[in-house]
Amino acid sequence: MAQTEAPTNPSYKATIEQVGPCKKRVIVEIPEEAIQAAMDEQYKALRQEVILPGFRRGKAPRRLLEKRLGKEAQEQVKLKLVRDTSDAAIRDNNLAILGEPQINVDELELPVKGPLSYQFEVEVWPEFELPALEGIPVEKTVRKATDQQVEAELIRLRRSRGIWVPRNDDEPSQSEDLLIADVDINVEGEQGPQRFDNAEIHVRPHGTVCAVPVSNLDKHLVGVKAGQSVEISVDVPKTYFKQEYRGKKVQVAVKVKEIKYLRPADLDQAFLGRYGVESEGQLRDVLREAVQAALERQTRQEMEDQIYKYLLDNTKIDLPLDLVADQTAEVLQRMYVRLLSQGLSHEEIEGHIEALRTSSEQEAKTQVKTFFVIDKVCEKLGIEVSDEEVNGLIAQIALRRGQRPERLKEQMARDGSLGRFRQEVRQRKAIDKLLEMAKVTEVAEKQQPKPRSSRSKGRSSKQDKDDTGSQARQ
Repeated sequence: MAQTEAPTNPSYKATIEQVGPCKKRVIVEIPEEAIQAAMDEQYKALRQEVILPGFRRGKAPRRLLEKRLGKEAQEQVKLKLVRDTSDAAIRDNNLAILGEPQINVDELELPVKGPLSYQFEVEVWPEFELPALEGIPVEKTVRKATDQQVEAELIRLRRSRGIWVPRNDDEPSQSEDLLIADVDINVEGEQGPQRFDNAEIHVRPHGTVCAVPVSNLDKHLVGVKAGQSVEISVDVPKTYFKQEYRGKKVQVAVKVKEIKYLRPADLDQAFLGRYGVESEGQLRDVLREAVQAALERQTRQEMEDQIYKYLLDNTKIDLPLDLVADQTAEVLQRMYVRLLSQGLSHEEIEGHIEALRTSSEQEAKTQVKTFFVIDKVCEKLGIEVSDEEVNGLIAQIALRRGQRPERLKEQMARDGSLGRFRQEVRQRKAIDKLLEMAKVTEVAEKQQPKPRSSRSKGRSSKQDKDDTGSQARQ
């Protein structure tokens, strides 16, 4: 256990011990002379503040003040000595602490004679070396929007503006159709069926019938005609969000009344006008730009991920255990709430709590390590964030949300997200700088299988599709 002593200070002496990763124990000793000097100062101040019967201000004898106010005076001196010396011990020993030291002052008593000793533990910022930041190897996948992707995006837009058209009575249903049906649901252990009239059912591989999940739903419903009935037996998963169906066998009876298919919008002037173009060719040009932008965002994200991986893989760091524990608890709580919102019961979640805790701890370690590594990168590269930058970005967010910037900033300050936002902006600037300094090698995109749906390549999330449509409209 390593020990170091603080520089000589007549009012206290501190010994620093290394007791764990990023954890120090600070042992403080306040000599009797310093205690007596502090008591003298306290009674000198009390003599000027307190008026005792029979004495003018400043003339009361100390022995009488000690009798009347001795306990309170000792308490005040103790608090002041511990506060001043603990702050001094941290400052004089250049301890970059995380959080505030926890000292149980109530357990301390000023000695009648001799020194006062106490100790506390603090977590400190980890000390570590960064890998080389110049020339980080990064692969940049070169992607170019294809005719197939543009066509898929055009189909998606036309479908989003399409209308549902009834099929002929003798025409069977197809995948992606919409059925209008009367539905009876019989739940295991319950009396009588639940009846739903004119329910809408989308014919999809994984869908629901009146909130009952049905795997391979399309296999049950493709090929039926209006007037026909279909019986489906479903074993609802134990993790399903609707408690009344969870883990039960459910019989679903579907009587088809009408079948509709989605007819995509025509490429007429009204449709083209929604996107500010006059011809199909112009619309395809706009969509190509939007698809290309989505692909470039995908490439950029992959490059950033490579920077993070390089930094984390090549940095050896002992993490502050208490901070990791706190972060693990926060991550675990988020997972717990998310599973509850998905319909799992407390008992079901508790059955998997060990696996969740392990996953939470690993995620927390990654988050904490990333924080310290990026902070040191910012320090080494001299990256800071000005108030003007923060205000400008908040104004952009407020504009997209239709809010006033000052109102949004006040809200962020109240909920504690303003500090995190500033930190994220600083982190973003650091990654941008590292990418500028990186050794980037362009590589061709790997051949992807032909898409089976109208979803554009690039990020497949709803956000990207929304972004693409938004850019097209502009």
